[in-house]
Amino acid sequence: MDDFLKKYRNQYRIWKNNRRLRHEDEFYQQQLTRLGLQVPDEKELRRELNKRFPLPSAKAKGNLNIIALYHHYNWENFSLRPSLAKFGKVRHYDWFSPYNPLPENWHKQYRAAINKDLINQVNKWITEENADVIFMYIAGEIVEPITLQIIRNQGVPMINLTLNDKEHFVGRRKNGRAWGARDICRYFDLCWTSTEDALKKYVVEGALPYYQPEGANPEIHKPYDLEKTIDVSFVGQCYGNRADVIKALQRQGINVAAYGAGWPNGSLSTEDMIKMYSRSKINLGFGGVAGLTDTFCLKGRDFEIPMSGGLYCTEDHPELARFFRPGEEIITYRGTDDLIIKIRNYLDRPAEAETIRKKGHERALREHSWEARFEKIFRILGILQ
Repeated sequence: MDDFLKKYRNQYRIWKNNRRLRHEDEFYQQQLTRLGLQVPDEKELRRELNKRFPLPSAKAKGNLNIIALYHHYNWENFSLRPSLAKFGKVRHYDWFSPYNPLPENWHKQYRAAINKDLINQVNKWITEENADVIFMYIAGEIVEPITLQIIRNQGVPMINLTLNDKEHFVGRRKNGRAWGARDICRYFDLCWTSTEDALKKYVVEGALPYYQPEGANPEIHKPYDLEKTIDVSFVGQCYGNRADVIKALQRQGINVAAYGAGWPNGSLSTEDMIKMYSRSKINLGFGGVAGLTDTFCLKGRDFEIPMSGGLYCTEDHPELARFFRPGEEIITYRGTDDLIIKIRNYLDRPAEAETIRKKGHERALREHSWEARFEKIFRILGILQ
């Protein structure tokens, strides 16, 4: 009975979340149409930003003065900071660092102090040496709108990165406040979202959005010369349908190993995770939003695994095809039965698998580094020559 109730509650939670996201998407589409708004293209973004900053001090790569405000959860210092450093001096502030270990009720204890510290730190740095750009990876759960308004008054271009705006543009709410980007996005000069269909949400909320996915750092995500001892591996959290898919593969006699929060094998360090990509003949991916069968978004692993030289096999969806050629640079599947067929096919044809692996790695190196992502953003802002 306990298992039945647990399954029922989980299915109800998934249904409720699915309904919420559909209503949210429909609301913003209706508002976009009602208000006669359009998502700006890159040319329009540049024009608007030039109005805000009519005399941008475009500098050569390596000479920018950057303020970076983000917390290192588990990947940020390996990807964001070294990539930003390619463009110049980086002064980084991590708002959680003075409060570790962070208690569950940190919102009550430390939120006000974090916002005060953000303002003080940015003011101090700009007083010491002016900045060319302020980069943030932050959400409404942490920062107050008034904090961003005060920082913006410094006159430095401000950009914010958000990931998975399909689920978290609004996200949880507390006292009417959204923990996602909804209530803070209008205070940034440019909002970088990895979710294409969230662009309309930003426009309706009065922000300037730019769609660009995550990337990978080739200095960290790199191939290792290791024997491929695992047929299939997956590295990521255990939720949604992931356990069912892994079990289905195992029932078919496929040698598959899963690592991460919620799996019996536990989590891997960053280095061991990247080595796992080289030890695996096929690296499995899931593109779905938690609990939803027809809603997908790009993931960090979509770029990190090919950049690490791993053969990548993930769920097929339209956004993915904009960045890799399915069947040539990565493998895609539709449903568990198709996945089983694809895995067996490429395990039996290692030469074909190796060709796809190499082409995926080459594409990632050529186009999908975090450095390339930041270069695009800085050129749109007009601060990079």
